[in-house]
Amino acid sequence: MKATDTAGNAARLMAELNIGALPVCGEDDKLKGMVTDRDLVLHVMAAGEDAESYTIDRLPQGHLVLADAGEDVEITIAKMKEHQVNRIPVIDGQRLVGIISLQDVSHRMPESVTGGLVESIRS
Repeated sequence: MKATDTAGNAARLMAELNIGALPVCGEDDKLKGMVTDRDLVLHVMAAGEDAESYTIDRLPQGHLVLADAGEDVEITIAKMKEHQVNRIPVIDGQRLVGIISLQDVSHRMPESVTGGLVESIRS
């Protein structure tokens, strides 16, 4: 998704793909951030903004936390805990190669790891 796309387009794409977040790229096609369904609800819908004219680049941007494609999964999970994020983009050099979510962790890691991550994010 481009930073200049609208919130309405982001919401439709999330619904179509049945996902809760999308990567956001600038005009240079480099990853600039993430837009989440929560962002759309809090900053667009609840604020009474017009989703068809509100562009993604107007959303508040926090610090972009990234995982390197070659790093150990424990490092990625530690980053998710430290920054209290449900999803983390994975890059290989400058290229986005995926997104790891809390759901991914819960399906592939022991319950104790998942529980610790959920506790960190929710606190």
